[in-house]
Amino acid sequence: MAKQTSTILLKAPTIVNEGQVYSSDVLMVDGVIERIAPEIAHPTATEINAEGLHLLPGLIDDQVHFREPGLTHKADIWHESRAAVAGGTTSFMEMPNTVPNTLTQQLLQAKYDIAATQSLANYSFYMGAANDNLDEVLRTNPREVCGIKVFMGSSTGNMLVDNEHTLEGIFANSPMLIATHCEDEATIRKNLQLYKAMHGDDLTVDMHPLIRSAEACYISSSRAVTLAKRHGTRLHILHISTAKETNLFDSGTPLAAKRITAEACIHHLWFSDADYAEKGNFIKWNPAVKTMQDRAGILQAVLDGRIDVIATDHAPHTLAEKSQPYLQAPSGGPLVQHALQALLDMHHDGKLTLEQLVQKTAHNTATCFQLDRRGFVREGYWADLVLVDLNKPYTVSKENILSKCGWSPFEGHTFQSTITHTFVSGNLVYDHGAVLESGSGHRLLFNR
Repeated sequence: MAKQTSTILLKAPTIVNEGQVYSSDVLMVDGVIERIAPEIAHPTATEINAEGLHLLPGLIDDQVHFREPGLTHKADIWHESRAAVAGGTTSFMEMPNTVPNTLTQQLLQAKYDIAATQSLANYSFYMGAANDNLDEVLRTNPREVCGIKVFMGSSTGNMLVDNEHTLEGIFANSPMLIATHCEDEATIRKNLQLYKAMHGDDLTVDMHPLIRSAEACYISSSRAVTLAKRHGTRLHILHISTAKETNLFDSGTPLAAKRITAEACIHHLWFSDADYAEKGNFIKWNPAVKTMQDRAGILQAVLDGRIDVIATDHAPHTLAEKSQPYLQAPSGGPLVQHALQALLDMHHDGKLTLEQLVQKTAHNTATCFQLDRRGFVREGYWADLVLVDLNKPYTVSKENILSKCGWSPFEGHTFQSTITHTFVSGNLVYDHGAVLESGSGHRLLFNR
């Protein structure tokens, strides 16, 4: 990677950081925030007039599926990292259910090698757990890898971990954070058989949250919490989709001291089962989008601290794949390009403050994963920053979608805010609709 050499001075943005909103200049030198002060002058800096814009720490997405290697007909690191920075996401952590599954240290390193030349955003990759690779899992370097991913529910390939002895071994011995997908496979299979008995193969997507039910989620999430408490594991439960699950988590403990944390995703905060009639398979995710009451409960848990992080579970499929009948259509969809704009709409609607948005998408993610010098607007930290115009509308269309799959569940929606600039490790990589090839993202490091 080329050495950073740029010097950029942001003039008079409104900074949102660590619970405060204030105006100040920001000087970036060689990829790092060198100075934050009301009036900064620099003889050689490239100046950007940011008056009237809000400056946020770039989003850190702790759950994406960029599909490389093996599934690059639907997504790849090159396309999805560009969609990310266009959406103000400056760092991502990518999942191991690629092809082949990321179940060895060699396969894990191969993904890092791809990202080193292809990713415009900063990157990390989870090591995957299976029923038969505990030795490989335990070789993972906590300083250089975001975490261990355990599918305690449906997955692809060899990644469903349902062996009790293996789960105990992972939870007892993991050298770092374990991130879990929690849906009880036995419950889902029972529900699917029940609905097939009633409807044959003529199932419809509105049945998805009944087949992949709230009960299936709670059984698995509560089991993960029990395992983590037994072994003192650092557990992070992904994409909470039910109000009931939120009661498994603690709001009173300071985040840095928590051993069990949780994540909510954009789609579970935005959509409900009432949207299946219009959106169909395009909002088919695992875990499923559920009721309006579940959506409200998840938002409340985000606000009161039981849920710590907001992410996307960005998981593209092709338009043709998603256009199949319900049972054949895969779960997942692209979200990383529009996550920040969706949250800014929620801010405009009075559902969360800008300070809360920044806390849940940047500060808390950095704290949960013990990221090295990222996630905050601080002197000495990497300059991962995004400028937004809160009052400039932006309509999603096929022409401005950057994910390789070429569609979005937000297509046709007009957001109230627009992302104007994104900086990754001090490089300006997105400027008023244009993605700039100005260097590559950095491998994320962790203070463990």
